Amino acid sequence: MKSELIVDVQPTEVSIALLEDGRLVSLQKESRDLAYAVGDIYLAKVKKLMPGLNAAFVNVGYEKDAFLHYLDLGPHFSSYSKFLSSLLSDKKKIPHISKIKFEPDIDKNGTIADQLEAGTELLVQIVKEPISSKGPRLTTEITFPGRYMVLIPFSDKISISQKIKSTEEKIRLRQLIESIKPKNFGVIVRTSAEGKRVAELNNEMTTLVKCWEDALVKAQQATAPSLVFEEENRIVGVLRDIFSPSFEEIQVNDPEIFSQIQKYVSLIAPERREIVKLYDDETPIFDKFNITKQIKSSFGKTVSFKSGAYIIIEHTEALHVIDVNSGNRAKATNDQESNALEVNLRAADEIARQLRLRDMGGIIIIDFIDMNKSEHRQTLYDHMREIMATDRARHNILPLSKFGLMQITRQRVRPALNIVTNETCPSCFGKGEVQPSLLFTDTLREKIEYLVHTLKVKNFIMYVHPFVDAYLKKGMFSQYRKWKMQIGGNFKIRPDQSLAYLQYKVLDKKRKEIDVKEKEDELEASTTKTKEKAKKRGNED
Repeated sequence: MKSELIVDVQPTEVSIALLEDGRLVSLQKESRDLAYAVGDIYLAKVKKLMPGLNAAFVNVGYEKDAFLHYLDLGPHFSSYSKFLSSLLSDKKKIPHISKIKFEPDIDKNGTIADQLEAGTELLVQIVKEPISSKGPRLTTEITFPGRYMVLIPFSDKISISQKIKSTEEKIRLRQLIESIKPKNFGVIVRTSAEGKRVAELNNEMTTLVKCWEDALVKAQQATAPSLVFEEENRIVGVLRDIFSPSFEEIQVNDPEIFSQIQKYVSLIAPERREIVKLYDDETPIFDKFNITKQIKSSFGKTVSFKSGAYIIIEHTEALHVIDVNSGNRAKATNDQESNALEVNLRAADEIARQLRLRDMGGIIIIDFIDMNKSEHRQTLYDHMREIMATDRARHNILPLSKFGLMQITRQRVRPALNIVTNETCPSCFGKGEVQPSLLFTDTLREKIEYLVHTLKVKNFIMYVHPFVDAYLKKGMFSQYRKWKMQIGGNFKIRPDQSLAYLQYKVLDKKRKEIDVKEKEDELEASTTKTKEKAKKRGNED
């Protein structure tokens, strides 16, 4: 199986697509200025206690108060609380965690009022981003994730990934970590640490401890609520979680991000450094790898798969509902039971892909086509468990109920990725009236003349819908060729599948978008229409 990672860097966000044999299986979008992301650490203040929920609402600066449950305080909260009080009370001295004596663990069945009071300042970490009307969810069990390990202050426990099967390797890693781990820090050893040398593990350990120390320095000088730690590069952070040595290519369309990713891959897998490649073609990177088309076909309400069958996906506040339909299957058999099983198995494959693709979490209810035989229901259940085994998010799958419904719970730490595939008309802005499409090429020519002659922008690329691009370039003496000769300048016209039919955008030679306001098009059309009406009235008079 050929695995490729495609990174599309735009001014406001970065999209990371994972392809397996050219098929889109995972898509992540990260804002380049995202706040309240998972892993961020804040100095926050308790706003009020909710004894009925055994939780507290905490002010981290977000418009909605964040939620901190008693169980998210962690067993070592007494030690953490004592250390934090020492840190915040003396602004001139940073206490050393290795020198503190651990307090007894707090009671698992205790109450929030026993540990907190309104106005208390805490060092908290985001474990679930704001979703819908809810604020972030917090924990005081701070962690610092790395490629090979996760560092946990106020703990002495060493845990080894269950995916490392070799007993000898587990013993070796445990001994190595014990020899390099600072006192009063716990460590979770990740699967990628298997076979790594002590020097590599020690370098990462030092880096993670430095992150902890830097967070303390910021927290000591900050006023709550305030951000005290975030990863230097979110793109590298996302890559760290999904990177696999099996990747054959990592294509990036931005030189700066390319350098950062290549540097990261050189650190963790020097022999794989060459798989990181800079994409510098004028065709949009997602168009080149056929990702745009797959996104348009995969994120709608209705998703078709093999032989005409399809699924319908509905989202509510509390859960996601998926309905399986056989549609007009071309290869339907005479046996209704076998036909239902075949459709359900293929639907399970697509549903597993959709869960990863949209990052759907919470409760998922699937209404499969009814099957009468218990062995077929068991086959479907086993198949779903097998194909979901590669899903990195924690999940639980229940067998089909007597109503033919399958229930899945899947870890949700971010809002589900929801991409609107319907396009708002860029000419009328959804109002229902558009300029004549036949005159669209005149608008494009006017814009090009405006850029070349008025703004003096000689070197730029205008992206248009592929149909428009084909129309402008048809024939030996095409419109595009005539414009090049008549207008001058070093401009180019290129297709972009992400654009709507009468939409366009312009990038300069540094690939920064030039704002050519489309509202002006609407104003010009309105002005022209008014002049035409006035002229018509004059002729009638």
